[in-house]
Amino acid sequence: MNQEQETFSQIPTDEEVYYLAELFKVFADSTRIKILFVLSGGEMCVMDISQALGMSQSSISHQLRVLKQSRLVKFRRDGRTIYYSLADQHVRTMLSQGLEHIGE
Repeated sequence: MNQEQETFSQIPTDEEVYYLAELFKVFADSTRIKILFVLSGGEMCVMDISQALGMSQSSISHQLRVLKQSRLVKFRRDGRTIYYSLADQHVRTMLSQGLEHIGE
């Protein structure tokens, strides 16, 4: 049995399944996915993200709040400006594997 088969040979706990379902719900919004793709290019502030996507800063801020709560993005403050970036390499991997999957 290879490592991937071993990983999926045991059913996760109810709690793990719940949190995984909640994570996938976050990916169910096209605006949040667009934000994640924009941030895959590097950290940006709300104004830059809103310009890149042609959306209002308030709608971007709302979606960033959801992404932060789900630990998909992180932030740092520089004076009055907050910069957002992907939380880790796993987020980039989920995006690229999702694209690969729909391309098959």
